[in-house]
Order: sequence, then structure tokens, then C-alpha cells
Amino acid sequence: MAKTDNHDAYIAAAPAPFRAMLAQLRAQLSRALPDAKEVMKYDMPGFQIEDTIIAGYAAFSKQCGLYVDPGAIAAHADEIAILKLKATKTGVTFSVSNPITDELVEKLAVSSRGKKGL
Repeated sequence: MAKTDNHDAYIAAAPAPFRAMLAQLRAQLSRALPDAKEVMKYDMPGFQIEDTIIAGYAAFSKQCGLYVDPGAIAAHADEIAILKLKATKTGVTFSVSNPITDELVEKLAVSSRGKKGL
């Protein structure tokens, strides 16, 4: 994807099938982290409190990802597995055919914030 300087431009530049899903993810992260500032770091949209990125998201050609603290992924590994989502140490990937739930987004965001001591 081309470099962008804000969340709106990032979502608009994402592959068309992912735009609505990314907009929903952004809204859910905003609700879960109401005092976080929207930032662009490493060409990826994120939510920052003080100087710490709590959560970020990205779109790729075939999937999207939500990136949080490794402790948040570990704490919710069972739920991630039940939803048949793929997880790495710091992220969960999902697609239009197997989206991430709003409930899991909120849990991961709140957990990530807690793991970072904010």
C-alpha cells in the first residue's frame, strides 16, 4: 500500500474488500481506548497513550491484522483459537470470510493497555 499520513487515508487506500472491516476495527479500538491518540507509526495506523502504542492495525492483499502487546495475545489465545484466527506473538490476522469479533478487539485492546501499564 502507498504511504499515508492518517487513518482515513490508510483505510481509503486499503483493498476494497477490507475498507468496511478496517473502519469498524478503527471505531472499536477508539471505543476501547477512548483516551488514546490516533497515530501513524511505521506506515501503520495505531492508537497511542503517552508515548506507547497500545494497538495498531494493517491491511495486506489477502488479510488484515490487529497488533497488540504479546501478553494480550497470550491472555486470549484460547478465544483466538476458537474463532479460528491466526495469531503471532504480537498480532491476530483475519479476513472478510473470517473476521475478528468486536468483543475480541475490545478484550485485546484493553488487555494490551493493561500489559503496558497504562
